Amino acid sequence: MSTQEYRHIVRIVGNDIPGERKIIVGLTQIKGIGYNFATAILDTLKIDTNSNIGNLTDSNVQDIEKLITDPIGGKFPIWFLNRRKDIESGADLHLLTSDIPFTLRNDIERERITASWRGYRHLSGLKVRGQRTRTSGRKGGAVGVAKGGLAAPVKKGDPGAPAAPAADTAAAPAAEKKEAPAEKKE
Repeated sequence: MSTQEYRHIVRIVGNDIPGERKIIVGLTQIKGIGYNFATAILDTLKIDTNSNIGNLTDSNVQDIEKLITDPIGGKFPIWFLNRRKDIESGADLHLLTSDIPFTLRNDIERERITASWRGYRHLSGLKVRGQRTRTSGRKGGAVGVAKGGLAAPVKKGDPGAPAAPAADTAAAPAAEKKEAPAEKKE
């Protein structure tokens, strides 16, 4: 390592990674590479995961790129890849960087064109995988009853409290209620 010069920026698969980052964290900055995949790459190449990425040699960087672009050639199991049995090619792939959102958009568009149930759900902006939609996944403003009036309850005896109704006004509506059924009898 003493003969290798420290690099402040390392370029791997088109991504610039700061040299002061740990190798494991720096590899996860590449879209399509998670923590487990980065650990598997470093274990396969027998590179220390705690060293900084700026200390990598040119041959190490080339080996890492080779494993990232062709994980099947590096004896990674098929279940480790993020795109198995691709619909268009039928091959097992591992997508990286800008290929991920591009492929996702194509898949959704294909489902919309074929008018599948998933396509309809995507088109409507609803949940696709069978989740409940009664309470979650709502869009737009708040749903519920709007608060009206005072925010806190008013105690009796407060100057702002409404006055109790008079005894005469309370008895009058009760008398009217008794007379109403008698009028309906005709």
